[in-house]
Amino acid sequence: MAEKRNSHCVIRPYKPTDKVAVISLLRFGILEHVYPAFFKAMSHPDHIGITFSISVAGYVLGGSSYFQALLFGGAWASLVYYCCHEIYDGYLKRKLDVEMADIQANFLDNPVNNFWVAEMEVNGKSKVAGLLAVVGVKGIVQSDRSDGWNAATEDVATLEEGAGEVFQLIVSFPHRRKGLGTQLAETAIEFCKEQGISRMVVETSSPQSAANSLFRKLGFTETSVHSKTHSNPWISKLARIDVIRMEKHL
Repeated sequence: MAEKRNSHCVIRPYKPTDKVAVISLLRFGILEHVYPAFFKAMSHPDHIGITFSISVAGYVLGGSSYFQALLFGGAWASLVYYCCHEIYDGYLKRKLDVEMADIQANFLDNPVNNFWVAEMEVNGKSKVAGLLAVVGVKGIVQSDRSDGWNAATEDVATLEEGAGEVFQLIVSFPHRRKGLGTQLAETAIEFCKEQGISRMVVETSSPQSAANSLFRKLGFTETSVHSKTHSNPWISKLARIDVIRMEKHL
């Protein structure tokens, strides 16, 4: 697919010289969801109740000590933060160890896969400001690769005939709200249509509100929501992060 240009950016295929910038952007784009996930979890009524109860216990056990109450409450909050970080950090590590370990082989050598970057001019220099990749399947396969969220458990790694799976959609923070995400997604949709792929699939997490909103605007519909991740079930339970699966028929 040829490069797409407008007055703001260029959407083009990935080049080996992009790897450092792409890895950095991927790391930022995944780990930035730790704090939103943490605040979302801590604001849940169950967690608010637990925080209050633990703080009261600390106050009583400390002999009416406000410091002890704060210490106990802080320990609980730290545990919840750890769980949120563990899920996203584990997801990132799986992506780096599997798909990103060899971008050329995993995305570019296969004609039904592709990897694009959004390149922008910043202070006279070209900069990678966004990325998106897609994995296409033209037959029914049971993939042995990990999808990151679910560690290829049960039937989640099964891609049916004519499906295209969105690997990641990330735009750097300074360049958001400029249409880059939409342009990247539309590029992937057009590519899938050209390859004869009839359905696109994407999995995100519940704290990714901007990405979820974008895919819905592009015609993706939610098909399932679950809390199964690669992490220990108790970590997933405490983090209260849901995995959202959306699909679009082309």
